[in-house]
Amino acid sequence: MSWRRTGGGAAGGLWRRVVVVLAAVCHVTCGYSERERAHELMSRYPLIDGHNDLALQLRRLHDSQLSRVDLHNVSGVATDITRLRAGHVQAQMFAAYVMCGAQEKDSVRLTLEQIDVVRRLCSEYQDFELVTSVQELKDSALRHKIACLISVEGGHSIDSSLPALRMLYQLGVRSMALTHTCNTPWAESSSKLYHVYQRQNNSLTDFGKAVVQEMNRLGMIVDISHTSWDTALAALELSKAPVIFSHSSSHSVCNHSRNVPDWLLLELKKKRGLIMVNLHSRFVSCRDEASISHVADHFDHIKRLIGAESIGIGGDFEGAVSFPRGLEDVSKYPALIQELLQRNWTENELADVLRRNFLRVFEEVERVQGELSEERPSEVQIPVAEVQNPCRLVLRPPDHQGLSKQSPPSGARHGPRGLLTLPIALLLSSLLLTE
Repeated sequence: MSWRRTGGGAAGGLWRRVVVVLAAVCHVTCGYSERERAHELMSRYPLIDGHNDLALQLRRLHDSQLSRVDLHNVSGVATDITRLRAGHVQAQMFAAYVMCGAQEKDSVRLTLEQIDVVRRLCSEYQDFELVTSVQELKDSALRHKIACLISVEGGHSIDSSLPALRMLYQLGVRSMALTHTCNTPWAESSSKLYHVYQRQNNSLTDFGKAVVQEMNRLGMIVDISHTSWDTALAALELSKAPVIFSHSSSHSVCNHSRNVPDWLLLELKKKRGLIMVNLHSRFVSCRDEASISHVADHFDHIKRLIGAESIGIGGDFEGAVSFPRGLEDVSKYPALIQELLQRNWTENELADVLRRNFLRVFEEVERVQGELSEERPSEVQIPVAEVQNPCRLVLRPPDHQGLSKQSPPSGARHGPRGLLTLPIALLLSSLLLTE
């Protein structure tokens, strides 16, 4: 009995060690298999990422001088060509972002400069290709290019002007967020950082509705990340095409004001819209630190609520200050897909998340554009009183009739008549002195 107990104990210890070794081997091989599975899936369905602020960092770090950097390998940022390739990112929505402090100043000029940076980096490097349509995006994938889509982050970039919006479209912009962290005169932000354009009604004004309608007519994606919930709902209800949250997460998982509540997600599903999950630590864990698991929790919750067909990925790299462990730059996207595979997401669901959902939304935006192609460009103008911009000059021809009834301004006294009277007086004076 004593021997049996001892022998049994030894055998049991040996068996336990065998189990531990087998478990470790299984963990390694299974993990390797799922890593390979994630990479293989992303090779077939490479990612369309909804938001990246590389243009902002190129301005901040290099004064937008592309000649100073090699975009294959850029230090101090999370995005370059090498890492985009490693992360299987086939299309990137690059944001032309201008800080809210430029509102009522030079936001339009700065936006044009940011668009210039994106257009240059996407034309000066053979790995990139600027695209402006669904078909061009698909064709770029066949050519193994990284497609560049341009978005404008914040409606303050158009200075409340529909002609400015149309000109941005002509430059290749295919998406615009209605607000950033500041209200515009016509739309409300989710942020309280700037106390500008405060209104009782947190929805869209009449001019804000005209902006959404003109974006539909142009074929520009309406982005409601950063907007207040009331503004987001108004845009959802008004838009004839699906809208997107280009980089937002679930408010139920992390109750940050930038995230989307369940009731609004349900409205998004009704309109066949898309929420592209943000990876910023503050938005996924409500803390400065987060893990891949925190991010996956957002995907799980949104899928349970509205289905995988309503989800995409909008990393927000270069625009946020902290990212989850294991998702520190754009090369790490396969780790997120691996985590979702481990959570029993199907390959079909992940193919939707990676690219097919965005393509579907973009196609529907273009379909609506086709339906509205006979409509003339909108001539709606925002009331001057709503803009309250001291730097905004209203160009009008002079009212000659009105001016004739008024005393001329001081400057007018030195006009042509004044200039003619002076030499005549001097001539007469010289004649009198001669006599």
